[in-house]
Amino acid sequence: MTAQPLLNVAATHVGTRALGPGIRSVVWVQGCPFHCAGCVSPEWIPDRPARQAAPGELAAELLADPRVTGLTLSGGEPMQQAAGLAALVRRARETRDVSVVCFTGHRLERLLARPPSAGVPDLLAVVDVLIDGVYVAALNDGRGLRGSTNQRVHHLTRRLADSGYDFAHRARDAEIVVNGPETLLVGVAPRGFPAVFDTAVDTVRARMRGADANNPSPGQEGWS
Repeated sequence: MTAQPLLNVAATHVGTRALGPGIRSVVWVQGCPFHCAGCVSPEWIPDRPARQAAPGELAAELLADPRVTGLTLSGGEPMQQAAGLAALVRRARETRDVSVVCFTGHRLERLLARPPSAGVPDLLAVVDVLIDGVYVAALNDGRGLRGSTNQRVHHLTRRLADSGYDFAHRARDAEIVVNGPETLLVGVAPRGFPAVFDTAVDTVRARMRGADANNPSPGQEGWS
């Protein structure tokens, strides 16, 4: 059996409604060649080692919540790790018939004519919705799963085409996940993101402090 490539993973999140229809799990890969001005995840741009995960291991993690009906692939740039992500989707679909949404800075035409990595055709073959194009901060209209209006939504299969989910114009959802000193935005960044994000994180941390104060651990005082 041919060994499957390890994925270089920046982050994952299991169970969200903010990045596509239904309840989805998300994997963000490390490394991106585009360096878009205003990128919401600049720490995921450098092509450096992060978490190394096998496709089967990652598939099990992302499907741990039985309510999950889809996967969303983002980054970083998924097409840099297309072979590994294609293997991830195939392993996930051995367990559950999940839909797949994938973001990329490459135009679909480029991916078809001059794939930037050997696994691109395999990944495109298992993606249901591709959102393509680099992020342009000045074109962020605050709507849909597109980060900016130059980006396009391609239904590569009919799986989600008749779902009623408006990928281009719906009101955006976003979730802030706080884990100690680390924070994670799950969703597409709104306009004025830095100020909005800082305010949202402060709000979440305040709620967490309040919850801990009202429910201190045994032998531990609440804190504020």
